[in-house]
Order: sequence, then structure tokens, then C-alpha cells
Amino acid sequence: MELVIITGMSGAGRRSAAHVMEDLGWYVVDNLPPALLPALAGYLDNHYVDKVAVVLDVRSRGDLEQIPVLFESIAPLVGSIQILYVEASDSQIVKRQESVHRPVPLQGTGGLLDGIHAERAMMSALRASADMVIDTSGLTGPELSRRIVAAFGSPSAGLSITLQSFGFKNGIPLDADMVLDVRFLPNPHWVDELRPQTGLSAAVSSFVLGSPLAKNFVDELETLFAVVVEGLVTEGKRLFTLAIGCTGGKHRSVAIAEEFALRLRASGRTVTLIHRDLGRE
Repeated sequence: MELVIITGMSGAGRRSAAHVMEDLGWYVVDNLPPALLPALAGYLDNHYVDKVAVVLDVRSRGDLEQIPVLFESIAPLVGSIQILYVEASDSQIVKRQESVHRPVPLQGTGGLLDGIHAERAMMSALRASADMVIDTSGLTGPELSRRIVAAFGSPSAGLSITLQSFGFKNGIPLDADMVLDVRFLPNPHWVDELRPQTGLSAAVSSFVLGSPLAKNFVDELETLFAVVVEGLVTEGKRLFTLAIGCTGGKHRSVAIAEEFALRLRASGRTVTLIHRDLGRE
């Protein structure tokens, strides 16, 4: 098992880092009391989880001092333990906390800076033992994401693409990042022998893709998508859902999604294909 402890200053970006780790396929546990590390390690070892990220913060207070001992106790189950520490300048933390109208954990009845200084003192030993320290003061979200991906992503990690066909009459998928409408293409529904079939059949696929409009559309989509993917990777995105819709989600959208998935896979992309509304007609 690989274990990464994500810790650092409140307001510095611990949860943003954790979200990136989760997108990379790590099993993420947030705000775990350090004393529960051995129990967690044992449980996940029995369930064959091999990449674990645990978010620890100053709210654990005295338990932080026990971390070296806890690391020793879980050593037989863990192949490697790394500490990722995120921090930011006092002014940046104040700015971020004030923007969300939240105090820092050790603020008490004092001011934000009092809480920040107390937290730095309590976290100093953990910071000193960190394997990687990231100062997020001048980083954007995508820049932080790229730092995390470079450190903890596998060499083969890339953008994970989901293609989803759907029918507009059943509503647009809420999780779509981009929606395309192919209702302008000739509709197999009006061909008696094709109506009961779906876009998965060779006959319907040939009918839809045989249209010059469809060929031009998919060709242009390939060009457009290459530009989109370049931007997504630059911004540190890990997941992207493209929804392709027709009237009922049975014929045209299915055939186009299948064809585009073939092209993407041929170019080496990882693609998950979902036909949301097949069988709902």
C-alpha cells in the first residue's frame, strides 16, 4: 500500500489537493483522527486498496505528536509513506478565509492572524518531516493540480473521457461538461425497418453515418475535440463528459457516440461509453 498524508495550513488548499488525488484514483479519507490510522490501514489492506491519501489537520491537536509512532505501527502494511504539506502566506490565508467568512481552527476568541500563528507553531514539526511542501500562495487551482499530478499521478495517467448518448425528451445529462445536438441528421425513426432497431445495429449506424452531414460533423468534432483536450490537460482536468443527444437517445446519438468513441480509442484515448436512454423508448 502507498500512503500519502495530506496536511498543512488551513486555507492553503488541503482539500483541493485531496480532490486531485481522488481524481487520480487514490482512496481519500478526509479529517481522520491520527489515532485511527492503524485501523484504517488494516481495513484497507484487507480490501486490497493500494493507494491511500489521508487528510490530517490541526483539529487533531495532540494526536499529531503521535504520528511518528503511528507510522511505525503501520509500517508492515505500508510500502511507502509520504507527507504532502501545503502552506500559504499569512496574507493569502487571511484573504481566503475572509472570502468564505470562516475562522481558522485555533482562532478561538482572537483574530485570524492569532489562529494562523498558533497553527504554524503546532504544525511545525510535521512540516519539517514533510517529503513535499507546496506553497500555494501564488498558485492557481490548475497549477496546484498539475503539481499534484506530476508528483502522484501514474506515468499513464491522462484525461479520462466519458461519451454519453441521450435523448433530449428525457432531459440533458446534469453531469455533462459539453452537450452536442445531432437532431439535424436524418432520422432512422422515419424508416419503418430501422425504427425498432438502435444505433448499435449495423443498419442504423450505416444509415446515420452514411449521411455526408454526419461524416463532416464527426470529422469537425475530432478537430474541435483535440483543441478542447489540449486546454483541459493544461488546466489540470482529469475527467470530461461529452454528451451527444438526439430526440429519443435511440438512433442518431448512439451511432455518433459509437463512431466517435472508435476514433478516440484509435488515437490512444481512454473512453467510457454510456447510452443513457437505450431501452427507455
